[in-house]
Amino acid sequence: MITKIIGTGSCLPSHVVSNDDLSKIMDTSDEWISSRTGIRERHLAKEETTAFMASESAKRALKDAGVDAKEIDLIIVGTITGDYVTPSTACEVQAQLGADKAVAFDVNAACSGFMFGLHTAHMYLQSGIYKTALIIGAETLSKIMDWNDRSTCVLFGDGAGAVVIRSYTDEEANENGMGGTGGLLAFSQGSDGAKGIVLACRDRVNNNPLISNPIEQGYLSMDGQEVYKFAVSTVPASIHEALSLSGLKAEDIKYFVLHQANVRIIQSVAKRLKVSEDRFPVNLDHCGNISAASVPILLDEMNQKGMLSRGDKIVMSGFGAGLTWGTTVIEW
Repeated sequence: MITKIIGTGSCLPSHVVSNDDLSKIMDTSDEWISSRTGIRERHLAKEETTAFMASESAKRALKDAGVDAKEIDLIIVGTITGDYVTPSTACEVQAQLGADKAVAFDVNAACSGFMFGLHTAHMYLQSGIYKTALIIGAETLSKIMDWNDRSTCVLFGDGAGAVVIRSYTDEEANENGMGGTGGLLAFSQGSDGAKGIVLACRDRVNNNPLISNPIEQGYLSMDGQEVYKFAVSTVPASIHEALSLSGLKAEDIKYFVLHQANVRIIQSVAKRLKVSEDRFPVNLDHCGNISAASVPILLDEMNQKGMLSRGDKIVMSGFGAGLTWGTTVIEW
């Protein structure tokens, strides 16, 4: 039994905000932001909601896969910025797509959310419980930013990305010209809750007849240096582990599709893996950091540009708040 990605899709808000735009409302500049992060602009939601962007990216992934929403057995959305505490974003997507056959739920693993969702769905498919799944990363991070905190708010953007995955027996794979191998080959993932506070956003505090607390808006806070140290050490280790499990080496990989947090992190990971930066596609220059959505959005951009061919070996890796990390090795 193999699990294949058979379709990709993405959705970005229509409003683009450049570094120069931000310099008009806070003490920053294009040079300051771009030189430290590689980010020059980001898309910010105005009319769009998390569920809307998730659904739009899903529709495009379904079209790319040639799959009807009625065929979807499972919908998993990775997000920390749903429109509601409940219902889940995945249930909203189910309703908007008319995927009434699907089981739907969200995963909260921040920037690793898409990877955790992909791993979870793969296990469902490999067990034979379901055959076709929709995995989405969707975020409206702009609503949890403190727009007076210039060191943090300039990093993030909004958007959604999706993939359709399907399981095939060896016989089915051969009938579809895929061969009996490939698909999702290996995984590595982990969490370090002891360090979770270095990247956090507090929810509502308790406020009931027994205790009185002001109801304050929670904003994202980040210790950038600690997050950087975590990423540049943990991500290469996770990639090495996944490659070892797959029986492949770094030189066998065509592309390393990493969470788009900061260009310096990507450069450091490339250096530690002894791999050319040319094999690390980047879209953070025009998207910024979109947490759970960054990997599937980048994957869709690559797919739409014709960069991916059958048989290509690809590493995808997400990392961030929790702290969490997840890496997948796939054969396209």
